[in-house]
Amino acid sequence: MSVLTSINGIPLFSTQQEALSWASSRGLSGYHTHIHMGQTGYMGGSTHLNATTGTQQTPQPTQRINTVTSSSGGGGY
Repeated sequence: MSVLTSINGIPLFSTQQEALSWASSRGLSGYHTHIHMGQTGYMGGSTHLNATTGTQQTPQPTQRINTVTSSSGGGGY
């Protein structure tokens, strides 16, 4: 494995496959990128928080706010 550097104790790899293998060995999936000395590096885990905590983050659903608009149908006849 070609490690470019380490960020917060997590290795930054030169290839996506290395990052995915690292993530898989820790029960994680995906990868994200960092720029190190002008070169794109790949870190296992879908986000940096995911990589550093070692847990999969489940995206939170977008909160929906229902707006009720009232209208007086107005006929008034």
